[in-house]
Amino acid sequence: MVNPETPFWRKTVESQIVAVTIYTDQALVTRRAVVSLSGEERELVVTPLPVTLEADSIRVSGVGTAEVKLLGVSSDRIQTTEAIGEKVAQLTRQIQQIETQKRHLQAQIDALSLQSNFIAGLRENTEEPFSQSLARKNLSLSETLDFLNFLGSQYCEYAIAAGECKAQLPELEKQLQTLRTALQKIQTPQPKEHLNVIVAVEVTQPGEFELEIAYMTPNANWQPLYDLRVNSANDGLNLTYLAEITQSTGEDWLGVELTLSTAKPGHNTLPPQLKPWYLDVPVAHIAEIAQRSMPYPPAMALPMPVFRSPSKLIKPEIEAEIVSETVLTHHPHLGSVVTLKFPGEGKIPSDGTPHKITIYQQDYPCRFEYVAIPSVVSFAYLQVHVKNSLDSVTLLPGTANIFRNHIFIGTTQLENILPGEEFKLNLGIDEGLKIERDLVELEVDKKLINNQRRVTYAYRLIITNLLNQCANLQLTEQLPVSRSEHIQVYLMESNPEIQQSKTGILSWLLTILPQEQQEIYYQFTVEHPSELTVVGLDI
Repeated sequence: MVNPETPFWRKTVESQIVAVTIYTDQALVTRRAVVSLSGEERELVVTPLPVTLEADSIRVSGVGTAEVKLLGVSSDRIQTTEAIGEKVAQLTRQIQQIETQKRHLQAQIDALSLQSNFIAGLRENTEEPFSQSLARKNLSLSETLDFLNFLGSQYCEYAIAAGECKAQLPELEKQLQTLRTALQKIQTPQPKEHLNVIVAVEVTQPGEFELEIAYMTPNANWQPLYDLRVNSANDGLNLTYLAEITQSTGEDWLGVELTLSTAKPGHNTLPPQLKPWYLDVPVAHIAEIAQRSMPYPPAMALPMPVFRSPSKLIKPEIEAEIVSETVLTHHPHLGSVVTLKFPGEGKIPSDGTPHKITIYQQDYPCRFEYVAIPSVVSFAYLQVHVKNSLDSVTLLPGTANIFRNHIFIGTTQLENILPGEEFKLNLGIDEGLKIERDLVELEVDKKLINNQRRVTYAYRLIITNLLNQCANLQLTEQLPVSRSEHIQVYLMESNPEIQQSKTGILSWLLTILPQEQQEIYYQFTVEHPSELTVVGLDI
């Protein structure tokens, strides 16, 4: 139905959101609408649109059987007051219905109270005559019992019914309060705002026209999340790649094509430039050079190209896509920009709460390795080494939840992991490896050589594999490192043999068979002048 106040040359267009590209702090929304043009139109009005959109970012295009020139685009902020007559009438009817129910309940309570009082009065008034009749044997025992049962059952029935009715009153009162609050709220409505986008057109040939409008809007973002499930039985890792999307743009994105991107549109595209480095007396003032770059290109210029098409409506060409849940696209010419496309069923309401969608899921082989530092902790820590396959996706930095054999271990932060790159996960303490560490020798030579005192230390470590599979263990011990030329540290013996590093680290790579033990032994000496006090040699 055409609004009589709308000029004949202005046509209102009803559009739908068909695609959304979500960036880290904003979103690009694309709408489409099909409209029949008679040739008299001069303006196409797309409404209502959220007031949060960036007006300078609005772009329009189109295709169809109509021959159209797009002359320019502008936007108007419109204030409207929602029609409330029907809602007021509906709420008033509901309030009246509940008030009627409340009056009926109160009437039932009053009636039951009257009946209960009558039964209580009957008991009091007939107590003495009833006793006399019973003494004179005018009433039998069975008649007496029947009368007592009648009084008791009636009184109990009235009391239960009255209690049920009274229990319903608070709930009705609560409903009444809610409805009255809602009625009061809509009776004092706040004006609402929206944007009208006005597209100036010149129609040189009537026909069907598909209009497309795109704009940037803030209050939208996404971040990657991961679920990493390690299975010790098959040495596998199941990776679920998720996207957490939050948006409060004022528009629901329902059934649209979603694209997630790491690009940063609108940010400075020019490289920084050095400013002159001046030296001067304090009186002088150096003017700073300011650079500005527009976040978006200028508004649509005039004239726009003419859109022509054959006799029937032709939609823009759409590149064929492989049928799958998601398609990952990496643009080498955009550097490290990554885009993730979801072919069609995105459902993200504008409620400001996080919504998760699955980007990718795959199983990876992994390699288990244990790490132990017995001088600090008498437990072994399990680590998993995983290689991102070459045909996989880029894993963006994000929080990962780690599960081991369906048990939640904790969270970690993944860095940017490219296809073919290896990454490591820490799974915490594993009690499948038992480690015993003992100081088996501590000897101070009584004989001084060249006034040098020698102290000998020796440690024995026993590692027991309680698992039913081989365990690869990296075991690390530490020798003291001298910071004085008067103190010398020597590794005298190690079994298995190992070389001492400049930092005193001793590291063995061991493979321990199931249910077996391995032993490590090492001995070192510390030499220093007898009169010298050594600080830090507390073992």
